[in-house]
Amino acid sequence: MSIDTSAVPTDIAQTVLGMWKALSNRDWETVKTFLSDDCIYVDMPVGPIAAARGPEDIVKRLKIGLEPLAGYENHDGVLVSNGVDTMYEHSETWTFTTGEQGVLRFVTVHKVENGKITLWKDYWDMNGLTSFAPPTWLEDLAQADMSWMFDATGLI
Repeated sequence: MSIDTSAVPTDIAQTVLGMWKALSNRDWETVKTFLSDDCIYVDMPVGPIAAARGPEDIVKRLKIGLEPLAGYENHDGVLVSNGVDTMYEHSETWTFTTGEQGVLRFVTVHKVENGKITLWKDYWDMNGLTSFAPPTWLEDLAQADMSWMFDATGLI
C-alpha cells in the first residue's frame, strides 16, 4: 500500500517511514540512525515504567519481541503530522517459529525534531497479541534481558 504523505513535511515522512522500513527489515543498525541520543520508546499497554531510552537500549527492547520471530513485516497505513508530532496508523504481521501468525494493529506517535525521532509511543492491544502468540510467549519475555528498562514516568 502506498501512503499519501502530501500533508506531511517531507523530512518528517522520510524519518518516520525510513525507520519503519528498517525495523520491518530488522536492520537494527539503521533503526538506531533514526533515533535521537535521548529518544524515549514506550509500549503504552505496558506503560512508562518499562520504557527504553537511547538508540542502544531501544534496539535491545525491540529485539526482545521481534528478533526471535520467524517473520516480521510492517504494513503502512495512515501518516499524519503537525510538523513535529506524527501519528502513524499501521499493522504488523508476526510469525512465530512455532507457526503461529497474526496481525497486530498499531497507532504510533512519534515526535520528530531535527531529523531524529525523540519520542516513540506505540499503542496496541495486548489481548490481540496474546490471542495468537504461542502459550510460552509471556514466559519467554519474562526471561529476557531487562537492562534497557527506563522509568519515563513524568517525561512522556
